[in-house]
Amino acid sequence: MWRMHGLLAGLLAATAPPVQAAICTEPAWEGVPMVACEVDPTLTDLRLFHTGPDGKILGRFCRVEDMARAEGKSPAFAMNAGMSRQDHAPVGLYTENRQEIAPLITHRGSGNFGLLPNGVFRVRKGRADVPETKHFAIIRPDCTSASQSGLLPVIDGTLHPRFLEGSTSVYTRNGVGTSHDGTRAVFVIADEQGNFHRFERFFRDAPETPNALYFDGSISNLRWLAGRCRDFGLSMGPIMGV
Repeated sequence: MWRMHGLLAGLLAATAPPVQAAICTEPAWEGVPMVACEVDPTLTDLRLFHTGPDGKILGRFCRVEDMARAEGKSPAFAMNAGMSRQDHAPVGLYTENRQEIAPLITHRGSGNFGLLPNGVFRVRKGRADVPETKHFAIIRPDCTSASQSGLLPVIDGTLHPRFLEGSTSVYTRNGVGTSHDGTRAVFVIADEQGNFHRFERFFRDAPETPNALYFDGSISNLRWLAGRCRDFGLSMGPIMGV
């Protein structure tokens, strides 16, 4: 576990229940500022949000928080969790509250989503995993939440082969890594100083998550309990929240 940010630690100590929903740290990986939030799916209500009761796409953290509070819950963490189209509809599989809203896409395509192998972040009772898309298509597990995205930075501890250590392609990126037993989900956002090779090695080597999924690189937003908000005024598609 990385050293917890001092201000955040104080706020968590003052406000958190006995079980902390999300523990966020600010590691600098090879000089690249990052935020990493670890969630235990066995102890938290980890789920996806996309459309509100009015049928409109939520798109913003504040609307997700309003929905949670209407259910008598206090939001602790949120991150954009998958690619979306211009109208913010999900690209690829999207399952919310056990209902499949958009279908799984298994064929190769353009952009990062279509750069195989890609994968699915799935949440089941008591665990979270990142299976490869074609494997997911075979087993079709019962999921409470699932969001397909592309690509897979780490697959069973092996880095995606398409990304070079000396690449000059630097952007803000975010994604999630999971442990072998599914009891740890680590959500990460990396500042624009880092390339994709650093991003994928972080998942493999720092939190030691052998499977990881890339969410996005143009709309990468994060909000946690301490009030830190990485929302640049851009509407989002799928949002993962605790």
